[in-house]
Amino acid sequence: MENIAMLLSDSIHSQEIQTLVCRFSMDIIFILVLILGIYYRVNKNSEYVFNLIIFNILIFFVSSLLSRITLQTGFAFGLFAIFSILRYRTEAIPIKEMTFMFISIIMATINSTVTSDLNLLEILFANIIIILATFIMEITWLKNYKPSKQIIFEQIELIHEDRRKELIAELEKRTGLKISDVKIDKIDFLHDTAKITTYLE
Repeated sequence: MENIAMLLSDSIHSQEIQTLVCRFSMDIIFILVLILGIYYRVNKNSEYVFNLIIFNILIFFVSSLLSRITLQTGFAFGLFAIFSILRYRTEAIPIKEMTFMFISIIMATINSTVTSDLNLLEILFANIIIILATFIMEITWLKNYKPSKQIIFEQIELIHEDRRKELIAELEKRTGLKISDVKIDKIDFLHDTAKITTYLE
């Protein structure tokens, strides 16, 4: 037991462990700012919050541990390439959520990769720039954002361009929503249905 206690004590006070804890603390602070302060605050969508944060933590520790085996930058790019083709088979991830997932992976990789060429100030600066750029893009996007909903509609005779007002009136009657515009995404003549995106006022 004494040997184990001494080993744990030495590990805790080692420079590598202290650096790991420091980097992880910085990573978790910035990922919480990104996901809770920007993504959730703007989108009010809690469905992907857990996934994005857990992905970041997992990538951080995998990158941190494996980067010590002299893989470092090559490993980081390889890891990003793997996750760049990632898809959940049960449901496609929306483009915006995929973008935030890529950002969380990049941040974890930057914060975990240990090299003598990078110091904590440079990594801190990179995190701040990523957060600021994401925040600015989100605010810019929000100004031009129109809330939308996708609807499967069976009266395909109303999807003709000349009957656009009738289509909007029928959709408003059925949904009780105020609709400013519609977009026909897909027409299924076999089942006489159309997938329509409605843009709300």
